[in-house]
Formats: sequence, C-alpha cells, structure tokens
Amino acid sequence: MFGSLKRKWNRKHLTDERFAFLFDETASDEVVVFDCETTGLNPKKDALISIGAVKIKGNKILTNESLHLYIEQKEQISAKSITIHQIRHCDLENAIPLEEAIETFLHYIGNRTLAGYFLEFDVAMINKYIKPMLGITLPNKQEEVSAIYYDKKIATIPQGNIDLRFDTILDDLDLPRLQAHDALNDAVMTAMIYLKLKHVGRLKRI
Repeated sequence: MFGSLKRKWNRKHLTDERFAFLFDETASDEVVVFDCETTGLNPKKDALISIGAVKIKGNKILTNESLHLYIEQKEQISAKSITIHQIRHCDLENAIPLEEAIETFLHYIGNRTLAGYFLEFDVAMINKYIKPMLGITLPNKQEEVSAIYYDKKIATIPQGNIDLRFDTILDDLDLPRLQAHDALNDAVMTAMIYLKLKHVGRLKRI
C-alpha cells in the first residue's frame, strides 16, 4: 500500500514525460545489475565517475548488451580516490557530459528491476542527479544481492555472524574474480552472484 502511494507520488512529480516509461508496468524477466564508481562514499558531496551495467535475461548475463559510461569531471580527481578505482583524469578523454550519461543509463534500464551490491549507495548517487533533472527518484524495483545471500546463508549458521564482504561472497559461491573497482566488471561479478543465488537451493556451511 505504502509502496504504491509512494510510486504514484513520484510519478506525479515527473517533469519530463520522455521518461514516463520508467513507471510502466513490466512483465519482463530481465533484470539490470549496475555499479557506480565515484569520487567518494558520500552521495551528497561526491561525484559520479563511471557507470557499469549489464542485463540478465532468464539464466543468461547479456554481456554483449552491457553499458559502460565514463563521465566528464568538473574537478580534478583526488589521489585518494584514484587509489580505489584507478581512474585518472587523463583516462576520461572520451567521457561524456553528466546529463547525457544519466539519460543514457535511464534508457538502458527502462522499467526493469535493478540489482546490485551496496545498491542503496548506487541508487542514491543516481537519484542525486535525476531529482533535479526530472523531479523524481528511481521508481524501479530493487534487489540487494547481499540481502539475498544473507537470507540463504543464515539457514546454515543461524547462530553465527555472516560475512557480507563482496570477495567473501564470491569465494563462498565459487565464482571467478574480474579486475576489481571497474564499474562494468563489478556489475558482471554482481550479476554472477545474483544468478547463482537465485538458482542455488542451499549454501554450504562454513
């Protein structure tokens, strides 16, 4: 009930009808997994550097339809930030303007369900920009992979502490690691986690 009212309120505040498709009902079995690289971990003051996204359809990760965007930066990227994501200002030679990147991302996700690791942060980063642009926040359904993992893992160790670190989840699910802190690679690894969790019956005990 509350979710429906919130969605209607959100839709009412859309200022650009070109993006009304975000609110369409969908019967699609596609999910979009996405990840953002940023200048820091505070959505209020830090900036978006890149977005990586990949679609899942049924049991397949559609890497041939992936999205990887680099965004122009108004300020020099700090050395501290570079040590995390390895993106230097000179690496943004083919970056695109922020508004173009956000619009491209919205057309890519459409009305599909979104999934991710630490998804709340990534959604907050996108909302930071679409709120002033379009008057709304992302209306898409959302699934947090660490929460799915937790729900399956707690059944095996009900009295234990569950390690929800990204690398730990990958290892526990016997999934390969790609180069870390690359938005598209992180999205693909998260997609592998999502798919495996959706199709595994029980997780192994530690």
